[in-house]
Amino acid sequence: MKKMFKSKLAKLCASSLLVGSILSFTLIPSADAGLARSKFLGNIIAGSVPSNFATYWNQVTPENSTKWGSVEATRNRMNWTAADTAYNYARSSGFPFKFHTLIWGSQEPGWIGSLSAADQKAEVLQWIQASASKYPNAAFVDVVNEPLHAKPSYRNAIGGDGATGWDWVIWSFQEARKAFPNSKLLLNEYGIISDPNAAAAYVQIANLLKSRGLIDGIGIQCHQFNMDTVSVSTMRNVLNTLASTGLPIYVSELDMTGDDATQLARYKEKFPVLWEHTAVKGVTLWGYIEGQTWKANTHLITSSGTERPALKWLRDYLAAH
Repeated sequence: MKKMFKSKLAKLCASSLLVGSILSFTLIPSADAGLARSKFLGNIIAGSVPSNFATYWNQVTPENSTKWGSVEATRNRMNWTAADTAYNYARSSGFPFKFHTLIWGSQEPGWIGSLSAADQKAEVLQWIQASASKYPNAAFVDVVNEPLHAKPSYRNAIGGDGATGWDWVIWSFQEARKAFPNSKLLLNEYGIISDPNAAAAYVQIANLLKSRGLIDGIGIQCHQFNMDTVSVSTMRNVLNTLASTGLPIYVSELDMTGDDATQLARYKEKFPVLWEHTAVKGVTLWGYIEGQTWKANTHLITSSGTERPALKWLRDYLAAH
């Protein structure tokens, strides 16, 4: 079985090794790339790269193209085309690239649930190793996405709850550390910034990983369904709770909604709380062009290319910070 597995993995990844070696040199981002200087301010790439991406952003996360269900919808047939676009753009621009995500209960391949536990584990290992062979220079990897809300159907095959309650998460990070030795490994979760109880539960998982030397940062999504209504006092309390781990915090999927005036007010009130916290080392927004965001009215640029007031404010704010 091991020989068959290695042979299959080699076929899936052979072409990626050449690409990885070509792009393995270190690139320095242009001094005028993006709006931010003190830390990265990134965004997603869904398919083609928007022509104005580098005007505003200097970090790249694929929206869907590095999720297992997107890459391997059919077993043993991996499609990396859209992911390559994002990765190659990030590398050629000198922008940090984040692989999003290895283990997630949503958007997992439909075929994984029908396999035996042994085959599930073998397939998860193949997925992790194929991803690392394809993108060895990913600056960040979301190893486990939404452990509190979207546990994978195959979790019992990779350790289950076990003695810690989170053995499947620990196993995932152990394998990711072997596969991605040069990447920063992250957890990622939603519903944290607005819920101190969820933050406390999240910290428990992070500390289990930290005690084993397996985690390099904590990701918090900060989507509009939390950010639109959360108070700044709750935000600060949660950020301090997460920072108590000693791990860097990465805001991973930020968006806020509203008409022009409402969205502007929300950005002015809440973005500085995130940006100015000493533990927050980078912020990634989840889309910015009208008609290309996952939720209506979260865009910062209209379909005709006009900057909304929140983006104009963000430009001025970041120039001073």
